Amino acid sequence: MRILVVEDEPKIGRVLLEGLEAEQFAVDLAVDGESGLELATQVEYDAIILDLNLPRLDGFTVLQRIRKQRLQVPVLILSARADAADRVRGLNMGADDYLRKPFSFDELVARVHALLRRPHQLLDSLSVADLEIDRIRHVVTRAGKPIPLTQREYALLVEYLMRNAGRPVTRTMVVEHVWNLGFEGLTNIVDVYINYLRGKVDSGFNKNLIHTVRGIGYVLADHDADMAATAQCSVPAHGAADLDLRSAQLVAGA
Repeated sequence: MRILVVEDEPKIGRVLLEGLEAEQFAVDLAVDGESGLELATQVEYDAIILDLNLPRLDGFTVLQRIRKQRLQVPVLILSARADAADRVRGLNMGADDYLRKPFSFDELVARVHALLRRPHQLLDSLSVADLEIDRIRHVVTRAGKPIPLTQREYALLVEYLMRNAGRPVTRTMVVEHVWNLGFEGLTNIVDVYINYLRGKVDSGFNKNLIHTVRGIGYVLADHDADMAATAQCSVPAHGAADLDLRSAQLVAGA
């Protein structure tokens, strides 16, 4: 999942960036209100952590403009402002939570997970066929057999392929959601990690779950027969307007 942090204090920004990445999130950091607003309105995020005392554009204004554009992304305000009036104002303007500085990082992560557990955001467990993931314990199994994954493999499998099971995703979409905006590598890094996952998720099992959608990218799907329907499905909206899925050729396990 991808999180935007809007924080101008370098030390706090670094703690949030490194800490959230260690928790399997892809994280973008904006250091002022204007750049934070620009990212929030141009990139699809699963949650936003927003400071209030920001240069160029204060946090309240950023929040107001986000909600004015009818963006429903969960927003957690993280601020040193202690007055109840500020908390009430932020929540009334559309924030989903408010945490005061100084703060416990463990509490912040727990609050983020609580926001993401709301409908259409985050489930405690996910499954496709006999592949099961416990998102609370970060445990992945197939047919009851534990599958050890690196942080990036876990993010790719759980945070994107599993959440879009049965729907083709492009390499660019994967890079944008699993890596952050500072990533300068080519999209063929996705192919490398897909091969890593196939060696762990599909190798040794009778049925492949990770499939190539030729000319588009990849899809995690249960049965080969079901995949014929994916040619009629839409790719997740971000970045997919010019793709013709009806002409896609599906190659199982290729």
